[in-house]
Amino acid sequence: MPTDKITFQNAGYFSKLMVDYLNQEDNLKHLYNHFPTLQNFKQQIDEKRVNYPTANRAVLSQALLSQYKNTKVSDNTIENIHALTQENTYTVTTGHQLNLFTGPLYFLYKIISVIKLAKELKTKYPTDHFVPVYWMATEDHDFEEINHFVFEEKVICWNKESKGPVGRLSTKGLDKVFEVFQSHIGVGINATYIKELFENAYLKHDTLTAATRYLANELFAAYGLVIIDGDDAALKKLFTPHIKEELLQQSAIKEVEKSYATLADYFIQVNPREINLFYIQDNLRERIIFEDEVYKINNTTITFSKEALLEELEHHPERFSPNVILRPLYQEVILPNLCYTGGGGELAYWLELKSVFDLHKVTFPMLLLRNSVLLATSKQVEKMDKLGLSWKDIFQKQEQLINAKTEEYSTIQFDFDQQRQFLEEQFESLEKIALQTDQSFVGAVNAQKTKQLKGLDNLEKRLRKAEKRKYADQLNRVVLLQNELFPNQSLQERRENFSAFYKAFGNQLINRLFEQLTPLDQNFDTITLEG
Repeated sequence: MPTDKITFQNAGYFSKLMVDYLNQEDNLKHLYNHFPTLQNFKQQIDEKRVNYPTANRAVLSQALLSQYKNTKVSDNTIENIHALTQENTYTVTTGHQLNLFTGPLYFLYKIISVIKLAKELKTKYPTDHFVPVYWMATEDHDFEEINHFVFEEKVICWNKESKGPVGRLSTKGLDKVFEVFQSHIGVGINATYIKELFENAYLKHDTLTAATRYLANELFAAYGLVIIDGDDAALKKLFTPHIKEELLQQSAIKEVEKSYATLADYFIQVNPREINLFYIQDNLRERIIFEDEVYKINNTTITFSKEALLEELEHHPERFSPNVILRPLYQEVILPNLCYTGGGGELAYWLELKSVFDLHKVTFPMLLLRNSVLLATSKQVEKMDKLGLSWKDIFQKQEQLINAKTEEYSTIQFDFDQQRQFLEEQFESLEKIALQTDQSFVGAVNAQKTKQLKGLDNLEKRLRKAEKRKYADQLNRVVLLQNELFPNQSLQERRENFSAFYKAFGNQLINRLFEQLTPLDQNFDTITLEG
């Protein structure tokens, strides 16, 4: 069985920005507060204790109890919700879109990461309490990103028109999706559980928010996970001073741009607007624009004077929704949060926001790159052993992997460096002779040198091609195995849904993830499922 470790840095699937962040390069340190190590949490706790308003705790706890009123809550979760009223309780948070039936596998990895982190922090800091939180992205609008999932290479899709916040979408029509899914999943105890899970979530709840809360609660309530919906009037009320500042001063864009001098060497993940807020209703989610001393709701006839808009904010804070730039600030205002766990793309835009937090005098959380996992069956691992493949091999880009294995299988020397060196030396001698004649002869010598070296390159390519044909059987088996583990030559966790693995392995899937994932490590986990 392969035992080599794959770090995030050498996995080959993370941006230079993320690699440099994980390596704690000096040029990025001004873009975040504390790097996520177990020891650094002490400073983060001390800062959040001072900065988080005590009065927010009662509002937060009551809002969560209200959101859970129609959900069967575990003792661990209800205990955590009540604990949030206490000044020594903090959260560690991840967020995710309301993907149909959880979407890609990494939904599980995000949530398990924060659950494991909360447990690890409790061991290190026993006098404090730590609550794992899943923030549902109920106010998003990118329905095309969330309306499908992949089950055994079949795309299960929900076709529906969506205009407003996705969390308010009616689940009407998902019975047809269930029929399609049911026809593919087959029979068995695990298949029956998955079908019941889908049916109970989406056919017995009226909105996508309620369905997603039920689903995540069923999977993780026993571990004390707290699920929060930011589309809440009471929670938005806590954020109104910050909304007001953005409406009147439009400062976020100026603060975000302060990060560009550093991030220009990498990439800019998201671009701010003049006003980073939406106006939302059930079937409406449009940008707020300030033009000619009037606030306009984009693509509508709705307008407000400054006074009217502030009155609207006072009486209906739930109609104001932060965009990607201000949503992190909203989260950190209403939660006693220490750490945000997300993917590389998420952390990339968080790194643009430190100055926004400083302006609003809100503690910037630690940023933790979520766990990443490659799931393999015991049969696939056996195939790897027989083919002499390590995890490092299997993570290579396919062309690199094929070339490396061809050289390994072949008894012929592929490296023509000796021949190149010989040619270089011969033409160096010829050039010395040419310099004693005229310039045209020097040009002829250089042209011949280029031709000979190019010919050597072509011979090397033809030799490699011939050897690939010779070892086609072994190489094809390598390619087939890698394609199983990296569908479409991309990360499994970004495409596959948990249901296919749960159908095959049942509770072993969740149990193995909880056993192996260690949030503060920087390793890409490889997990073998038996059966």
